[in-house]
Amino acid sequence: MVHPEERMSPNSVKAVQSDETKRAPESTWMFWKMRRYVVALLAFLGFCTSYALRVNLSIAIVAMTEFKNTTLDNGTVIQEREFDWDTKVQGYVLSSFFYGYITTQLIGGYLAARIGGKRVFGTGIAVTAVLTLVTPWVAQTNFYLLIVVRIIEGIFEGVTYPCIHAIWAKWAPPLERSRLATIAFSGSYIGTVISMPLCSLLASSFGWESIFYCFGTVGIIWCILWMVIVTDSPEEDSKISEYELNFITSALNEESKSNKKANLKIPWRSFATSMPVWAITVSHFSENWGFYTLLTQLPKFMKGVLDMKLNAAGFLSALPYLAMAIMTQFSGHLADWFLVKGILTTTQVRRTFNCSGFVAQTIFMMTAAYWLHPVGTTFCLTMAVGLGAFAWAGFSINHLDIAPQYASILMGFGNTFATIPGIVSPILTGYIVTDETSISEWRVVFFISSGIYLFGAVFYGTFVSGELQPWAVETQSLKTDFERYEDKNRTSRQTHYENKSFKPDSDYS
Repeated sequence: MVHPEERMSPNSVKAVQSDETKRAPESTWMFWKMRRYVVALLAFLGFCTSYALRVNLSIAIVAMTEFKNTTLDNGTVIQEREFDWDTKVQGYVLSSFFYGYITTQLIGGYLAARIGGKRVFGTGIAVTAVLTLVTPWVAQTNFYLLIVVRIIEGIFEGVTYPCIHAIWAKWAPPLERSRLATIAFSGSYIGTVISMPLCSLLASSFGWESIFYCFGTVGIIWCILWMVIVTDSPEEDSKISEYELNFITSALNEESKSNKKANLKIPWRSFATSMPVWAITVSHFSENWGFYTLLTQLPKFMKGVLDMKLNAAGFLSALPYLAMAIMTQFSGHLADWFLVKGILTTTQVRRTFNCSGFVAQTIFMMTAAYWLHPVGTTFCLTMAVGLGAFAWAGFSINHLDIAPQYASILMGFGNTFATIPGIVSPILTGYIVTDETSISEWRVVFFISSGIYLFGAVFYGTFVSGELQPWAVETQSLKTDFERYEDKNRTSRQTHYENKSFKPDSDYS
């Protein structure tokens, strides 16, 4: 995907990187010799771990609340479950993670800038891993304590997405940022794909507790590797080659000199009153509603309505996220192809990809509500999630089109609202689906998701823009003009003072 910095960077940045690439002594496939790709790989594994720690409860709760035959002393066989939680209580448990997650979207980037992205990213996942290890004991001790633990996990995982940009700011040359970031972020979907079937297998073979012990241990091992191998910047890495260090630092230094900007005041009022900003935010909210609904409820739906065993439900629940991981790469390259070829404008690309993705998701989600067959439902839900990749090629890149200098802030702004579905959707589903085998109740859940997708398509299609916004241009322009005036005035006064040919009057001084 073509990164905005590539479009905005001056020719000197490209020249530096092109020249360095020609003289590259390493083979590009030998990524382990290029430390920036080692960082990307570990970041990929970090996001894998992060999402595994997040979604494990979605599978575990099925086993925790499953009715099992128990034989009493008098020979009577009864059905009971270890945790007698109804669907409403389960909804609160599954959504509690997002109570904390929503609070640290903006602070994560700030902390990373102050103390380093490596520490914030590693600490966020490390604390979540430790809390995951004690989750079985916590769940068996007190329900409300479990809620508190999940909230704390959300607080620490909330910093991961924003703070990783602090790593790329130091490690990623301008023309490689897109591929390095894509490698890292794709770990989120792969983590979901791996963890869902593995959680089912662990629960069936060793009990639901083993899910938390396994992934908690993996998380701690990853954190040790991350802290030992990764550094905040190339200059701190003792294993980096002199060539790669010069390659990265020269490209970043050249960009820094060429793109030197004033310290701009963040135009919060403009954010709040800009319809293109709200178009992005509403789309992010809409996409996440369907995503989080299926992320937390799909295993229960497949077991309750389709009567699948826990193992099968876990494996099939992972397919939509595998489709998402694959389609994300394809949709991004296709969107850039339309731009590079000049077939569509930026606004048209964003509108076409975003709205077509949402409309397709609406159709497949509605179809899944009626095609109640293991193969048919799995196919429809896989497409409903996977086609969200096309929407991501629309709204998720759009921040960089309308206000590149504020893109990270706009992402934090939008992601804060987009976390709300993670809180509301599981609770709402818990109130709607009081009988997990009720087809009509589950259809209501799918109708709501379909309606939100459709609303997102209409709203985004109406207010989307791929053009640099006036408030983004004016803020920078006014600040630059003011600085030019001040510099000129200061130089003039200094010259007069030195020549003793100017004495300021009392009003001016």
